[in-house]
Amino acid sequence: MNHFPKLLSSQIGFDVAQTMLEGFDRHYRIFRDAAIHAKTLFEAGDWHGLQRLARDRIASYDDRVQECVHLLEDEYDAENIDSEVWQQIKLHYIGLLTTHRQPECAETFFNSVSCKILHRSYFNNDFIFVRPAISTEYIENDEPAAKPTYRAYYPGTDGLAATLERVVTNFQLDTPFEDLTRDVACVVQSIREAFGVFDEAPNFQIHVLSSLFYRNKAAYIVGRIINGDALLPFAVPLRHVKPGVLALDTVLLKREQLLIIFSFSHSYFLVDMEVPSAYVEFLRTVMPAKPKAEIYTSVGLQKQGKNLFYRDLLHHLKHSSDRFIVAPGIKGLVMLVFTLPSFPYVFKLIKDNFPPPKETTRAQIQQKYLLVKRHDRLGRMADTLEYSSVALPLARLDETLLRELEEEVPSLIEYDGENLVIRHMYIERRMIPLNLFLQNGNDDDIEHGIKEYGNAVKELIQANIFPGDMLYKNFGVTRHGRVVFYDYDEIEYLTDCNVRAVPAPRNEEDEMSDEPWYRVGPHDIFPETYGTFLLGDPRVRRSFMRHHADLFEPELWQRYKDFLLKGELPDFFPYDQSVRFCVRYPERFAETTDAEANEPNVRVA
Repeated sequence: MNHFPKLLSSQIGFDVAQTMLEGFDRHYRIFRDAAIHAKTLFEAGDWHGLQRLARDRIASYDDRVQECVHLLEDEYDAENIDSEVWQQIKLHYIGLLTTHRQPECAETFFNSVSCKILHRSYFNNDFIFVRPAISTEYIENDEPAAKPTYRAYYPGTDGLAATLERVVTNFQLDTPFEDLTRDVACVVQSIREAFGVFDEAPNFQIHVLSSLFYRNKAAYIVGRIINGDALLPFAVPLRHVKPGVLALDTVLLKREQLLIIFSFSHSYFLVDMEVPSAYVEFLRTVMPAKPKAEIYTSVGLQKQGKNLFYRDLLHHLKHSSDRFIVAPGIKGLVMLVFTLPSFPYVFKLIKDNFPPPKETTRAQIQQKYLLVKRHDRLGRMADTLEYSSVALPLARLDETLLRELEEEVPSLIEYDGENLVIRHMYIERRMIPLNLFLQNGNDDDIEHGIKEYGNAVKELIQANIFPGDMLYKNFGVTRHGRVVFYDYDEIEYLTDCNVRAVPAPRNEEDEMSDEPWYRVGPHDIFPETYGTFLLGDPRVRRSFMRHHADLFEPELWQRYKDFLLKGELPDFFPYDQSVRFCVRYPERFAETTDAEANEPNVRVA
């Protein structure tokens, strides 16, 4: 250990703290630059560019952390700095954050860098931010001249339609609108249909977040209407109706619709936020039941979301007494899954060994999860939080679970006093396994579950994801009734797969054989064979053949593959087609737009 004179230690502590904050500031500049660039790409209709931008931004955080670690090791021999200096580093860092605009994210960056340098035994002591040290309330008040988080509009002066048109034009998009007056009239009509003719209270106003939220081929205006004691959330997606021409696609006025847009199964938004905590607080007013951790994650600050989630887990453990148990449902060959009944998440560990017919490795599975993290999830693939060195109290682990951990993942566990430390795990939002939902459901449940399953598979393959293992047990039903895929160890890009029809049997022996009479390559897929394991239940079969019989046709899969190989990207809608203005108010839309006419049977979610 190095032992520095007190004055020198203080100077080193300040210099290290300053270096770490400079590392965070660089990260956040890149983060904001990406969101600003998203506007240019959206205006140009450069959808592939938006995909690359979103993918690269996810990787950027870890790159900045690693840069900072290397700098501290080279300049200060950080691994050998003693405990007294590390405490001073943290104190100096706190001092530097007192006027910072993103202090909570800067604290998380400090933790990320420190945990790369320090041994795990330091993780829960005074060297990191186990809880926030700097308040994020009223940060904007420090600099009145700065760009406000949201703009306030007062329709009582100019009328609702004129005010809403100003809301849209204030974003100063360079791309023209096809007919903004028409679209705004649709918004006004939708509001009247949803809430009737209401008396305008003295405080009647509209608050709109100052930045657009970019994802897929849409940009969202997010805001709230305040009238008396009522607070009404809304989101307005903007889309290209043809190259270089925009329209308001719909207005979403139900809280559940916003919850789906900001759900864990969608990719992260690109949104420019000078004060992210203020954006999160605003979004919590329109989605009050949504945890802060999930909102931070949804707006692209997934590391902050991950940090808050872990704090929420520790808080829940402190105020609960039930035990972690093996998750109900069919056990997987690759993942060991457990849950805490009172906490709505599952914990997934990659097993040490995989029985036949699985042929994979831990590294390959981790790459699949990374692929999903960086891919456009379209509301159909669950996001995962990846953790290392998680300590769980042994007293809270069920004996059956503990035995299974010892048998299936001995390389991932370590006993440390009264805790069990898990070296690597994934955490996902808990859902009802689709096989259990279908098994225990009535006819309406089965109809809904199968419709959603087929929709999910079709959207995945349109997004270039072949699920691999399409069994119902690998899909879950969310609290909003959507079916989401969550087992990633066999996923492939559809464009890497060979879509094949089953060859005709050569003779009676082929026809009676339990084994394929034809050669099957490693990337061959045979959609005609999927009915064997999907249609066993007569009730399921009836619903499936009514809604998604085409999933067993190789032509459907090949058509989507050809479309992707041409470099095309279909439209996806995280809301029902019936709420789109062009469907809801057809009298206002004389003809189908060119963009929709050219889409290859794109299904609307």
